Amino acid sequence: MRGPGPVRLALGLAPLVVAATWADGVCALEVTTPAGTQVHRSRRSARAPGLERLALTLTGTEAVVLGHDGSGWRGHARVELREAAGVPPGLCRDEAWLAGVEVQHTGDVAHLRAGGFGQLGLRDLRLVTHADGTAYADGVQEEGRVLWLSATSAGPGFFGTAHTSVWRLELDGHRLEHRADLFFRRPDRPGVFGDHATHVVRDGDEWLVATSTWGDFDRDADDAGVAVTLARTDADLLRGRHVLDTQPLPLPVEGFASVGVWDPHLVRTDLGAGPTWLVGYVSARRFFDFHPVLAAGPDLDHLSLRAASLTRRATEGTTLVRWDGQWRVLASDGRDNPRRHREQHPVLDLDLQPAGAPLDAAYPTNIPWPTLAPLPDGGWLMVTFNGRGLGGRVVGYGSHGDVIVMRAPAAEATGPGVSS
Repeated sequence: MRGPGPVRLALGLAPLVVAATWADGVCALEVTTPAGTQVHRSRRSARAPGLERLALTLTGTEAVVLGHDGSGWRGHARVELREAAGVPPGLCRDEAWLAGVEVQHTGDVAHLRAGGFGQLGLRDLRLVTHADGTAYADGVQEEGRVLWLSATSAGPGFFGTAHTSVWRLELDGHRLEHRADLFFRRPDRPGVFGDHATHVVRDGDEWLVATSTWGDFDRDADDAGVAVTLARTDADLLRGRHVLDTQPLPLPVEGFASVGVWDPHLVRTDLGAGPTWLVGYVSARRFFDFHPVLAAGPDLDHLSLRAASLTRRATEGTTLVRWDGQWRVLASDGRDNPRRHREQHPVLDLDLQPAGAPLDAAYPTNIPWPTLAPLPDGGWLMVTFNGRGLGGRVVGYGSHGDVIVMRAPAAEATGPGVSS
């Protein structure tokens, strides 16, 4: 921006237009519908003197205005559009409306950039894998040089503002490059959703995408829940922006209380009785009290419960890894667990019993997933994240985290007690 303002950014299409304003050092949001124009201004965060940049975001059903004064982005106002008067139900998820959204601006603006939202942080990183669990490489020339990862691109708010993205990680220098974004249609309701906590699997000539339905999670709703869906497609998911059709992936929870499941991880194995799918996931007794689970079956339509670790209450990121010829289950024990299961990455067998010491690796804040990849020299790479958020008080929890890369040399990578 040039000068002190005023500046107005607007996006939308009748019957809904959202605008961010900056005037006299104050930011606000305007929501215009057939019911009129409503102005939303934060009592504590509206002041924004000396802004150099202004941003208006629509992620999920939330609009946020952010300002940058040279020291970083900070949220100054936020509105949940489902609660705004005159907004038709489901409009913000309607693909036709989203495709027609227009962007306008007034004021002394030097440069204007519009497009899909990126991320305030990345979390829930998983390797893109083949069905047998090996890391996927896009072409022979990348074998051993590049890893592909899916991640949750954090939005400016809680889980409904995030979405799934795909990234390319160069092992030489650990340069991370954004390559694709994935959104999802649900089998039980209209619209497009930014569901996340995802595993992308190459199975023959098609992709399997298992994801968690966090895109419309409402922690205050009486019927709050999360499920897992599965998409199958032959589209090139490593490039561009995609909206995928999904079907339910029923994950067994017999024998224990469950209000939701998430964090799917899929591997097709041979356990001696023919091909078997193993699926690791998380189940919650209530929000938020959750533990790892493992299911198995001849195909993804016929899974049965194999094991559940019911002594844990803040463990997620269930991940299957082939290690020294054995399948192991890794997870992340958050700080709200009982003391013996706190702030560590346990190494478990297929019955979810300890199979050696936890990973000897740094445990950042939040509940970082243990994403491991074998390296060509025999060592291991661990890609995870922390809980550092961006955007300040208005944005709140959900804008995390930073990507963290750790490496274990081959001499130290001889078993589950790997040093990182």
